[in-house]
Amino acid sequence: YGSFDDFLQSLASRKRKQLRRERREAVAAGIEIKIHTGSTLTEADWDAFYLFYTDTGMRKWGRPYLNREFFSLIGERMADQIALVLCYRDGRPIAGALNFIGSDTLFGRNWGCTEHHPFLHFEACYYQAIDFAIARGLKRVEAGAQGAHKLARGYLPTLTYSAHWITDPRFRAAVEDYLEQERRMVEEDKRQLDAHSPFRHTDHDGEPEK
Repeated sequence: YGSFDDFLQSLASRKRKQLRRERREAVAAGIEIKIHTGSTLTEADWDAFYLFYTDTGMRKWGRPYLNREFFSLIGERMADQIALVLCYRDGRPIAGALNFIGSDTLFGRNWGCTEHHPFLHFEACYYQAIDFAIARGLKRVEAGAQGAHKLARGYLPTLTYSAHWITDPRFRAAVEDYLEQERRMVEEDKRQLDAHSPFRHTDHDGEPEK
């Protein structure tokens, strides 16, 4: 895509209207959004984001697993591989999303906020990421596991894997048996989700349907 509008044109008409409306409403309260990367990242940015991160962590996991120093370290050692989306209202940061820049992929990893505004989560995590990836010439955005709501925002499901070493042979056999069953269920889930893709389908002549 050459722009976010190009991306929108690949969606079905109803989905295009939905995304445009969500982007408008996300910033309707006078919210300004900036993406900090490289030398523009500051300790004040990390202070703000750490508040957002801990708020999400306390609600979802009970205890955030990353400490404040971690964010300073990644800012010091890999700033050019970071795209930190910060949302401001009245000049004060109220929400943020952390992304890592790969060779051809933008990886979205953490989100948090201290104020809740309609669709701001989608704007900060998904639409800003698409905008940034297009501007940087990246091929894809990886928004992380789970979240059926991502499908309507243009994020199609992709099969992935994780690697584990289980030493006990009996336990390993039990896990392997379970995974065989789970794979079939996951593949079926993916087929069903793909059937609800927000992208325009093609007609019998190969032209996109509107």
